[in-house]
Amino acid sequence: MKEPDFLKVDQDRNTNTKENDMPANFKHIQQLADEDVQKLRQAEESYGDSWRGRGGVGAFMMLARKWDRIENQVEKDGYDVFTTIKNDPSDSGILDDIKDLRRYLLLVESHIIFENYVEALEKRDEII
Repeated sequence: MKEPDFLKVDQDRNTNTKENDMPANFKHIQQLADEDVQKLRQAEESYGDSWRGRGGVGAFMMLARKWDRIENQVEKDGYDVFTTIKNDPSDSGILDDIKDLRRYLLLVESHIIFENYVEALEKRDEII
């Protein structure tokens, strides 16, 4: 499989040029966001909104569990997340936990923004 351009390694310094010298790769970030939306849609078909079934405390605990998994993995590398990822780039390693946490954070943020929007509309309707 061909290595994506955003992962090209500077052979002279043996470091990832994007990580050390370059600004954020927004094209790749957009690809990640698009993938997140696709995966969240798939998960919703299977699980519905079970992620918030126990309310805000349950949603927080779900986020905390994901963070705990990440923290446990980076601890052995002195909390250097980049080293941990390089040491375990597998589909079931730390990157999987990072993806899960990012997606859960998107769900939480989206939920509260939508909830606040609906609440604001209801208050507006009460005034009118």
